[in-house]
Amino acid sequence: MLTNERKNELRDNYLRVLEKIENARLRRGSGEAVELLAATKTVPEEDVRYLIEECGLRLCGENRAQEFEAKYDGVTAAGARMDFIGHLQTNKVKIVAGRAGLIHSVDSVHLAREIDARCGHLGTTQKVLIEINIGDEESKSGIAAQDFDRFLEEISGFESLRVAGIMTMAPKCEKIEDFRAYFRKSYQIYLDFLKKKPYNIKQAVLSMGMSSSFECAVEEGATLVRVGSAIFGARIYP
Repeated sequence: MLTNERKNELRDNYLRVLEKIENARLRRGSGEAVELLAATKTVPEEDVRYLIEECGLRLCGENRAQEFEAKYDGVTAAGARMDFIGHLQTNKVKIVAGRAGLIHSVDSVHLAREIDARCGHLGTTQKVLIEINIGDEESKSGIAAQDFDRFLEEISGFESLRVAGIMTMAPKCEKIEDFRAYFRKSYQIYLDFLKKKPYNIKQAVLSMGMSSSFECAVEEGATLVRVGSAIFGARIYP
């Protein structure tokens, strides 16, 4: 059971992040809303449920298929949407596809095909984001920015998969201002995506910015930010 101290900590952190997002949105000068996704990797389910049931959290995201599966029923029953935000292996697609509100990390035709096949079997469709490796880092997944148009064309024929936008993870930067170049480049790709309007999507998603950079990301056009430690504190790995 959560202590009152932990409840207060979670509530205060959550409200502080919401306030920072709103202030960043106002600095941007845009009326477009920004969603807060609580990244719940290694976070106990009771912490997550408290924020959902008592504080109004409506969007969570998991990095690992096993944790997604373990928390899915509790999180959705409490009233929040569960997204998948980590690297998804094709042999884990059956756990996530058709259940996640949004899969943020489609980075290969092979993975897109597996998601499409799984959802076709289930008789449903899956919204996904194309993951862009905006820093061209060899250690990270995602497609190269210059390959975006080609990749979008390659997966456009999948009937049970709907591309809803893009996701990017900027390289580690020493200063907040250093993130801006990566976020601005991502935003330009996003604008190009909007011009194409694939699948007649009404509201596209630009998922970028985490605990160390979400304010900057909002200022540069993010419509969704993925925040973990700024809400839950430092992760404790088993």
